[in-house]
Amino acid sequence: MFAGIEEVDWASMEHAYGPADDVPALLRGLASADPAERERALDGMYGAVHHQGDVYPCTLACIPFLFELVTDPAVVDRGDLVELLTSIGGIDLGEDDEEELDEEEAEGAANYAMAAAAVTANAGVFFALLADEDPGVRLSAPLALAALHDDPARVLTLLRARLASEPDDEVRFALVEAAGRLALRHGPLAGTVADWLSRLAAEASPPGLRLAALAQLARCAPRSLPGDVVAVVTGLLRKLRTSPGPGGPRTRTAEPPGTGAEAAPVTLLGQVRALSAEETAGRAAPWTADLLRTLHAGLDDRVAERAALLAEQLRSPDPWQRVDAVRLSDRLIGGWRGSYEELVRLVGEQLAAPEPKLAEAASHLLEGLFGLAAPAADALAERVAADPGAWVRTWPDGRAQLGGAVKALARLGDPRALPALTAALGHPLVPYDVGPGIARLGEAARPLTGALRQRLDEAVLDERAYDRVGPLLSALTALRTGGAAPGVLRVLRGAPGSGDERLRTAALRALAAFGPAAGCAVPELRALVRRTGTVEAAEAAGALWAVEGDADAVLPALVAGLASRNVEARRAAVGTVGRLGWRAAAGAPRLRELLRDGNVWLRVDAAVALWEVSGRAEESVPVLLAAWGQNPHVRVRVAECLARMRPAGAGSDAARVLLTELTSVRRHNAPEGDRGSHHTYTDEKLLALCRRALLGNTGKEPT
Repeated sequence: MFAGIEEVDWASMEHAYGPADDVPALLRGLASADPAERERALDGMYGAVHHQGDVYPCTLACIPFLFELVTDPAVVDRGDLVELLTSIGGIDLGEDDEEELDEEEAEGAANYAMAAAAVTANAGVFFALLADEDPGVRLSAPLALAALHDDPARVLTLLRARLASEPDDEVRFALVEAAGRLALRHGPLAGTVADWLSRLAAEASPPGLRLAALAQLARCAPRSLPGDVVAVVTGLLRKLRTSPGPGGPRTRTAEPPGTGAEAAPVTLLGQVRALSAEETAGRAAPWTADLLRTLHAGLDDRVAERAALLAEQLRSPDPWQRVDAVRLSDRLIGGWRGSYEELVRLVGEQLAAPEPKLAEAASHLLEGLFGLAAPAADALAERVAADPGAWVRTWPDGRAQLGGAVKALARLGDPRALPALTAALGHPLVPYDVGPGIARLGEAARPLTGALRQRLDEAVLDERAYDRVGPLLSALTALRTGGAAPGVLRVLRGAPGSGDERLRTAALRALAAFGPAAGCAVPELRALVRRTGTVEAAEAAGALWAVEGDADAVLPALVAGLASRNVEARRAAVGTVGRLGWRAAAGAPRLRELLRDGNVWLRVDAAVALWEVSGRAEESVPVLLAAWGQNPHVRVRVAECLARMRPAGAGSDAARVLLTELTSVRRHNAPEGDRGSHHTYTDEKLLALCRRALLGNTGKEPT
């Protein structure tokens, strides 16, 4: 084994972390009898040689040696190496991608192409591995063949033949998944695969295999799913609770630390495996989670069916099925628009579950729903009242945040969150999300103003001043607590050194919210206004205008700010000019110039401000609608303006854009990866604004 490895000029190559002269040791480590050494070597292959899916010349040089390893029965964990080869050879660049590559990217694309060619040329090796004695190898081989072999019809024939004799449940599911992959990659086979999967999904097959077949049908041939798919899947889950399948599930886990002569070092790969083992421990059929994720991904925009399936799953006596249902509900609600009252109510019931992971998952989902969490309000209030110890979470560095249930209840504007928020204000470092939580409560949080002012007056203004004061300023701004103006002025004056611009901006916005009650800050504000072309000058101008109401005192500085080289300073100036309305007519010519700025957010801000200054919608609406199509994240800002303009008469361009948005089932900001904490809230706000704009801003529309 490894003949010729020393003849490769590894030192002349590089991987993600420098010279590749350590690659021979990694390859040899993959063949080691020591589990810890194998893990270190595999971690190094993924971490450096195939870093984040990249293919380097040294990656290409590894391919022949990796094939030697996977074909040697004496090598342990060859299934991991089959997966590594599949990843190295499985990157597929489309024609559109290739047209947009720069020189460096083109070199990387060439490496991908060579890797795909090299692995595909040897993919016939994987046929023999379908019947290997090692279940881990048999688990990895089907997807390798589906992704890499250039004779898909032959692959499908062998996958079907192997299924009849394969004893391991998870491997059987992998064979079915590989068939689905073939259908997606090779259109002419789609009908044949769908017919086979439909037969597997029939009554004669074991429940786990039927669920696997349904998941792949949803993925590659959703029209072939049975009409009563929710009832069918629910029945299968019920059967799996009592009988996961012949032979029971097989789960590969990492070697426990401390085995062998010395404890294995912590690797990223080892941590991932440990988390996976922890997640599957105690489950009767841990693979159902993956099958259900695949099924839901295939059902795509069939929101009602997905919600009904999850509702049934949330009623399961199996807590792990409910954990999976909560997590899948999070994906569904966060990515798709629909009616979720019953689903949210059932998620709320999980807050009282004794299983910590289940209650935690439910709390996490609900805190991101804001108003959509209303059906779970009573359950949230009960959870908050029952567990004061979970009101605040503290991190090792001293930072704190509200507990999930408290945050969810506060985001509903529910006064029952008030005791928890009061307690949070007594924490050594006020949780950063207390301010927004108090803001959501509105007038119900008015009793907290005394505690807020006291904490503000006592706050130390050091390098962590924003962490100490930011949440307080946010709350005082929302409550418009004018009596706190002297304390806010102390913060404005005492911000450390060049300090944190966020701190001074927050202080200035608080003073602006206080209006005439912040008269004590006028001299300081006038001094800041003279620093033209900065964010501070624009924010100070807004505060001074709110306190004194004298547009002439601030307009020259704002007009100068519109020409600042700093884009954030220009945006701040644009926003304040807009608040001045017709009094800022002198800034209209510069606002018109900004309609052509390269920054889409600045163009939108300028279009909104120009309408506020001139009262003429015809100049601004085309810019707003163009930005709407260019960047979905500006849509809330645009819709806010359109709702005030009322330009959306029947047949208008604005009406067509708004109606298209309202009839889309996909959330406008739903990314492929992780979502932010406000994504669902922002999309629901967009929908409410679109309705308002179309209904003529009557105030009677649904929200």
